[in-house]
Amino acid sequence: MKLEGRKIYKGVAEAEAIVTKDAISFYGGVDPENGEIVEAGHELEGVSITGKVLVFPTGKGSTVGSYTMYRMSKNNTAPAAIVNEQIDTIIAVGCIISEIPCVDKIKINNIQTGQKVIVDGTRGIVEVK
Repeated sequence: MKLEGRKIYKGVAEAEAIVTKDAISFYGGVDPENGEIVEAGHELEGVSITGKVLVFPTGKGSTVGSYTMYRMSKNNTAPAAIVNEQIDTIIAVGCIISEIPCVDKIKINNIQTGQKVIVDGTRGIVEVK
């Protein structure tokens, strides 16, 4: 299934999807050393997002989240790609400075955890296998 969205950052990545209905704060909500969601009570608490296609509605929290994403890219703990319903500025900047392919304007209920997903940030297309 091909889903057309809006291009946020270029590049193509293929990986397993990790999907949540909860917004994500990278600053304080994700451990940049191991890529694990650490926010108490989050649907993905304890789950590693390293090397995955991270699918979530939108970001939340501090602008430092963009730099947390950059730190994750340098630590090799960042997600392979990000798919949002409605991206916020923090996640957009984080993807750009970290060079993480990203597409938004995607109905995330079309993607399930564990599915293989190809994110083409250059064309704004998400393909669910």
